[in-house]
Amino acid sequence: MSQAEEGPRIAVAVVTMGNRPAEVDALLTSVAKQDVAPARIVIIGNGCPLPEFAERLGLPGEVTAIEVDENLGCPGGRNVGLRRLAEFGDVDVVVELDDDGLLVDGDVLRRVRDLYAADPRLGIVGFRIADENGETQRRHVPRVGAKDPMRGGPVTGFLGGGHALSMPMLAEIGDWPAEFFFAHEETDMAWRAIDGGWTVLYEPALLLQHPKTSPARHAIYYRVTARNRVWLTRRRLPLPLIPVHLGIWMLLTLARTRSVGGLRAWFGGFAEGLRQPGGERRPMRWRTVWRLTRLGRPPVI
Repeated sequence: MSQAEEGPRIAVAVVTMGNRPAEVDALLTSVAKQDVAPARIVIIGNGCPLPEFAERLGLPGEVTAIEVDENLGCPGGRNVGLRRLAEFGDVDVVVELDDDGLLVDGDVLRRVRDLYAADPRLGIVGFRIADENGETQRRHVPRVGAKDPMRGGPVTGFLGGGHALSMPMLAEIGDWPAEFFFAHEETDMAWRAIDGGWTVLYEPALLLQHPKTSPARHAIYYRVTARNRVWLTRRRLPLPLIPVHLGIWMLLTLARTRSVGGLRAWFGGFAEGLRQPGGERRPMRWRTVWRLTRLGRPPVI
């Protein structure tokens, strides 16, 4: 029986920066070993050339390689792949994977397919991210105060490194916020999905192995994180909640950040977020605020 007869048609999208060729090979080899083959694979060279992956690694399905001239950031690169898949019009769900990740298990795509087949309003499925020792960092558990990475269920956010997105959901709520470049783009999409009545699910049985890293390794981390947080609140929160959210976040940042240079960059990014337009303002409804609160993460934390 074909995948189309069994359930939703799955595509895999990978955005590569061109500086991890061995890791990309390993990831795509793990995709090729899945017990349900993806209908399509899209590989985006985010400001870098791409080799001939399909012939060399024996990838299944239709493989599309897209090279863009400049680094568009994580959300911008993903949008390139999503728009190409929308043009094809024959995919129901897209699994997006970091180029240095690895699918350890061979049934990940089958599990994703079955989850979406069981729930037509399932919008986003977040994977569990763990390093080569099986450790999941606290920041990778999409729940406030969560210590147990093996507890799944509906949540208010997800990790960009490994996740699945419903194509009908994207047609309704829109693509990634490309102007963010990186940081907080997942929250923006999750809030839009929940506001549209879609479910965001954390499924720890879906494992993406990923090297243990710190987001602060990026030179622009503090500035972009602050700028995007301001943009996020301006775009998505009801007006009375904006100063509450930003005030709480500022206090947490002052308490947690030990780097003077980091704080200087953070406040520069905060000011940038106030000065510059951050995209269309489409605030969530108050019933969505209540739904997020019931799920354990009110949108002021």
